[in-house]
Amino acid sequence: MNILGHELTDRFQRRIEYLRISVTDRCNLRCTYCMPPQGVEAKRHDQILSLEEMARVAGAAVKLGVTKVRLTGGEPLVRKGILDLVRSIGAMEGVRDLGITTNGVLLGTMAGPLAEAGLRRVNVSLDTLREDRFHTLTRGGKLATVWEGI
Repeated sequence: MNILGHELTDRFQRRIEYLRISVTDRCNLRCTYCMPPQGVEAKRHDQILSLEEMARVAGAAVKLGVTKVRLTGGEPLVRKGILDLVRSIGAMEGVRDLGITTNGVLLGTMAGPLAEAGLRRVNVSLDTLREDRFHTLTRGGKLATVWEGI
């Protein structure tokens, strides 16, 4: 049980302790399996949750027993204010595991600040360790930049 005396369960009465929040539809790569060559029209800011709304949803879920939160995207590190969101969720009593799934392109500059803000886990989506394949798959991405972040 949690502080409200209720908990989230699925239709088989299993406890739900994990929340995944997609923080943006935007990305700094153009992977062939994820995006058409011409790209996609980005959602307007008023069409997606604000960071404050995401934190409020996470807070409500934590009060219902969620202990693990993962931030995803698109590419979550391109979202303006992502450090504030990490800080907000990381400070919530009851959050044992706060993670992010990223393509790694911005990790080189953001890993330290993310850890300081409360991030505990990073999952880097990496399809190949061959520079030529990475460049082709991502339509121009540089594997070396991801390696620097890792």
